Amino acid sequence: MGYSIKTIAQKSGLSQYTLRYYEREGVLPVVARDEHGNRCFHDEDLELISLICCLKDTGMPIAEIKQFIALSREGVEALPDQRKLLQAHKLQIDEKIKFFQSFAQKIEHKIAYFASLEREAQEQAAKK
Repeated sequence: MGYSIKTIAQKSGLSQYTLRYYEREGVLPVVARDEHGNRCFHDEDLELISLICCLKDTGMPIAEIKQFIALSREGVEALPDQRKLLQAHKLQIDEKIKFFQSFAQKIEHKIAYFASLEREAQEQAAKK
């Protein structure tokens, strides 16, 4: 079963323009066409688009995504390179998580501080 670009755009949350751009730039491998020349996406394409979105949303540059996709077309020989690329990206994500966790801790501390100030103010207001 094939999906139109409109359907894939709705399912993926990407615009039709973005899907065409990804195809044109080689981020998304060439999509099959129907007898009228319209793009005809399949479930595998949707799965790949989901992975591309995941990589992009976690900060992988388009050039690296293109490299990853190109490696995926090379077959089994490229698996170690694909794995290394993903491992390097995962390390970057882990560093970002640690970075933001330190800020989250500071914010949680401030929230607790303001909550205690609010309780004190309520207790003093209740005494009056």
